[in-house]
Amino acid sequence: MENKKVILVCGGAGFIGSNFIHYILEKYPDYKVVNYDKLTYAGNLNNHKKIENNPNYKFVQGDIVDLEKLNEVIKENKITHIINFAAETHVDRSIHGGAKEFVLSNTLGVQMILDAVRFNEIEKFINVSTDEVYGALELDDENIFTEETPITPNMPYAAAKAGGDLMCNAYFKTHNVPVIVTHCSNNYGPYQFPEKLIPFFIFKILKGEKLPVYGDGLNIRDWIHVRDHVKALDLLLHKGKNGEIYNIGSDNERSNIELTKYILDYFDKSEDMIEYVKDRPGHDRRYAIDATKIKKLGWQPDYPKEKFKQGLKETIEWYLDNKDWVEDLWKKKDEMNKFQEDFFTKKQ
Repeated sequence: MENKKVILVCGGAGFIGSNFIHYILEKYPDYKVVNYDKLTYAGNLNNHKKIENNPNYKFVQGDIVDLEKLNEVIKENKITHIINFAAETHVDRSIHGGAKEFVLSNTLGVQMILDAVRFNEIEKFINVSTDEVYGALELDDENIFTEETPITPNMPYAAAKAGGDLMCNAYFKTHNVPVIVTHCSNNYGPYQFPEKLIPFFIFKILKGEKLPVYGDGLNIRDWIHVRDHVKALDLLLHKGKNGEIYNIGSDNERSNIELTKYILDYFDKSEDMIEYVKDRPGHDRRYAIDATKIKKLGWQPDYPKEKFKQGLKETIEWYLDNKDWVEDLWKKKDEMNKFQEDFFTKKQ
């Protein structure tokens, strides 16, 4: 029988962290989860309304850069495992809104967790990162990102995430900290904050507004359902090897314009709603990821390339069926600064 675990989920009020917590509590009724989240604009405790009375779930508000608080929470709750989703994630904000917060959370914050792992009896720490740290591929490039691909980030967001990844490697090599780093492709699914492309476009359509597509719309991303991502993280929590990097992707490359047209088709809207806008600075052309390594451990996506339209349809319908969750976000937008508010009301 699997030993009981007490998992500290940093950033557990965000999109992927919320889905991970739900998955773990469903699958392992004997496990305990402590959700540690700063509750920035993208942190949403409404994501956990269905589990807030679960005796195995606990929320603690805190910042990952606060080492004293981290140590206190670890000791008080007898944490055995840590997984980190806490990060500033929106690429546009790292470009136009300044990179300071990204460096603090994505690099320094990871280093603080590593120190907490080092000085406490933590069995395993997983730092959830991104395929964007690898840089970019050309549209006609036959190569894809592997775990051996050099880290050459082009965006401030990606550079800050790469800093956290490199700290993980350094702490493993120097201090033998039990850490794993994951690089995942673009996630989609329920509970995603609507500054991201899919929910952003859904809400634009519902408001009767045009969909702003960067450049020529041919930029390609590998899309993975968030449920497949957290299933992979669960596997690594139990079977992943310390000191290793694992890529997580579903071999589902789609151009931005292709994805936009899928969303328009669902709502029976014409392509006249597409508005091509000035490309963002340094926009990476293509990401593509090789997930062979984690597949050898036994992981396979439930939403592979062939089921992408089904996963996207279910995602759209989740937002349409959860109007209370959406309405609460509209209220919350008034608390955001001007730049963040633009994602709701203006063109990107």
